Amino acid sequence: MADNIKKDVAAEVREFLSTRRARLSPQQAGLQVYGGQRRVAGLRREEVAMLAGVSVDYYVRLERGNLGGASDSVLEALAHALQLDEAERTHLYDLARAASPSGRRPAATSSRVRPTIMRLLDSMTDVPAYVRNARFDILAANTLGRALYAPVYDSPLFAQRGPVNSARFMFLDPVSKDFWTDWDKGANDAVAFLRTETGRSPHDKALTDLIGELTTRSDDFARRWARHDVKFHRSGVKNLHHPLVGDLALPYEAMELPSDPGLRLNFYTPEPDSREREALGLLASWADTGTAVPTAND
Repeated sequence: MADNIKKDVAAEVREFLSTRRARLSPQQAGLQVYGGQRRVAGLRREEVAMLAGVSVDYYVRLERGNLGGASDSVLEALAHALQLDEAERTHLYDLARAASPSGRRPAATSSRVRPTIMRLLDSMTDVPAYVRNARFDILAANTLGRALYAPVYDSPLFAQRGPVNSARFMFLDPVSKDFWTDWDKGANDAVAFLRTETGRSPHDKALTDLIGELTTRSDDFARRWARHDVKFHRSGVKNLHHPLVGDLALPYEAMELPSDPGLRLNFYTPEPDSREREALGLLASWADTGTAVPTAND
């Protein structure tokens, strides 16, 4: 198992560095190009080595997957040379830690939502809120959160298995393209977040199994997975189409729970007096009646 993980990490290092190199042109990197046909997309290995201030041989060893043992100064130089953003830089450090034989494993992702967090969810009566892990398993939700995500909860995918998983719903249930009105963006973000998590938690078998399932069963997922994009999931706007209240543009926040490794509290906060606020009020009233929220399958 350890040898397989080591090989997987080395492969991830190779693909991540080579795809970051390929996307960066010499002009973007501030290099002069003196004619001739370039046979590679983006920067050559020797150009990255020069920009990072390391030997070509050393950079080649790094890109072949030998990132373990690289110093922070080398990692910073690589991040600067490849113009990595914050999420990409963090991913590079995670990969270096995973590639190191003495690297410390992150704490295992929690699968239990503590009673205090459940009480917090239940107290948030006027905003949809839920707790999920890094694999997109929705572990708990308040009443309005379940009502908002009714198409996910009601998906046939979860009739015989659990927990509800929004990434599995997105790529394996065609209803998802009705639920997320900006499906392409949502799909790109979900894959990039899962890729980020593989660097942080290469030993998470459930994560590896999920990625294997989605890669095998969804061409949409497989194409995005091959890009090796990474991204943080902190805040933004989700554009949803709910079968009861229609189109919604909902600002969201995703907050990590420090006492619960890998868990995040997600909640939606529409502007006061907005159509979204009115729509959530209607949805809350409907949910309070105990009547099932209609879905696209109804």
